[in-house]
Amino acid sequence: MTKGILGRKVGMTQVFAENGDLIPVTVIEAAPNVILQKKTVESDGYTAVQLGFEDKREKLANKPSLGHVKKAGEGIAPKRFIREFRNIDNDLEIGQEVKVDIFAEGDIVDVTGISKGKGFQGAIKRHGQSRGPMSHGSRYHRRPGSMGPVAPNRVFKNKLLPGRMGGEQVTVQNLQVVKVDAERNVLLIKGNVPGSKKALIQVKSAVKAN
Repeated sequence: MTKGILGRKVGMTQVFAENGDLIPVTVIEAAPNVILQKKTVESDGYTAVQLGFEDKREKLANKPSLGHVKKAGEGIAPKRFIREFRNIDNDLEIGQEVKVDIFAEGDIVDVTGISKGKGFQGAIKRHGQSRGPMSHGSRYHRRPGSMGPVAPNRVFKNKLLPGRMGGEQVTVQNLQVVKVDAERNVLLIKGNVPGSKKALIQVKSAVKAN
């Protein structure tokens, strides 16, 4: 079954493997998540577990969210982030904590986050298009190029044009868990993951892992 947890991106560092290889890793701090709700096919039409991450003051929570958290048990603080994970292990109980030790070294995971916002960018940076000659007289340097054929008298949908770049939900698949530090609630994941420092990150079992 799928395993999942919410955390925050701390940044990147590097560790040495036993054979001496240098491995770039992203540090994700995943304080214990609390199961707030379980969804079933009978009641909701699908199977999912709702996780809450990071406490916030009751003063900042509205009445519906306070009532929702109280259903999970007394003494549970309102959560800043609430996300659903589908097809997750259904043996978990409402109010139970999910910690980083559900993962083990060598696990393959998918990591989801909101990519860094880049603002308004041209077609070269945004879509990787090629530029024209930079020599004098070229009159074509970094522009998007042809807008399409003459006949329809309009630009077709999905034409790759300049615009706002980044700030989108991105999932990077099949990343390896290099280390699990249960004492400090930290996961070290090989490679880079989307998002800036302190961004919310979702880590779950890989969908396409062999």
